Amino acid sequence: MDTTDRPPVPLRAPRPTRAAGLLLSCHPGPVAAVTVLVTALAVSSGPGVARWALVAAAVLAGQLSVGWCNDAFDARRDAEAARPGKPVARGTVEPGAVWRAAFAALFVCVVLSSACGTAAGAVHLAGVLAAWAYNLRLKETVLSWLPYVIGFGSLPCLVALSLPGSPWPAWWAVAAGALLGFAAHLGDVLPDIEADLRAGVRGLPQRLGTVRTRLLLPLPLVAATAVLVLGPPGAPGGGAVVVLSGIALCAVAATAACAGPRPAGTWRKAALAGTVAVAAADVALLLARGAEFA
Repeated sequence: MDTTDRPPVPLRAPRPTRAAGLLLSCHPGPVAAVTVLVTALAVSSGPGVARWALVAAAVLAGQLSVGWCNDAFDARRDAEAARPGKPVARGTVEPGAVWRAAFAALFVCVVLSSACGTAAGAVHLAGVLAAWAYNLRLKETVLSWLPYVIGFGSLPCLVALSLPGSPWPAWWAVAAGALLGFAAHLGDVLPDIEADLRAGVRGLPQRLGTVRTRLLLPLPLVAATAVLVLGPPGAPGGGAVVVLSGIALCAVAATAACAGPRPAGTWRKAALAGTVAVAAADVALLLARGAEFA
């Protein structure tokens, strides 16, 4: 029998294993980004390879616990919204297994954070617990931004307080971290605002709506830049002023792209490009100031 005219049988993509599902449900991208950033900040703040490793491990454990808690708690909502990349919602891994991983990572985070010092551990755990509070309740309220502000603001505190003598970080480092956290909240929620509203989630970005959230997003990033440039003692150099001016122009361009009469795809890409550029510059400035903030 001739089979040459039969259509090819489509190959099914292999189903992720339970271990792979558990790994993917921790939000690996944000976990890696935050851990690398804080580790780089620890390295730039002063010597101590053991301290760097301890800070990195504590942050990694905390971020893993937050990611797993988020996916386990939101499994039903993610399934109803048919969100891609959610192994718990798709049944690849059981919610109970993810909850156990979340609590195990939280326990490890408590141990490692405490090993960084009493004050450092307490501040870091406050940030991690704020993130858990976001997952479990605050994401649905007008205070949805607060855990991000606390969490990101606590990271420079962890790095500084882990140094010998446990010095408190400079105010401008904490303020810049908090502002970056506020921007991270807006950027994280922005793609899902419409789906969140259908699910009854009404945090601050959902209440503002997609357009106003896009317009607001560059502002805390520019404010963080201004704090990092103008906050440290001494007059800012010419290069710092140029950076601040350039970042302000990027923010204005992104805002104009949001407000102008352009096709949706155009202004969305322009806004995203401007926001990413500003965020990258802020992170670079924070790392460059690493030796000064404690």
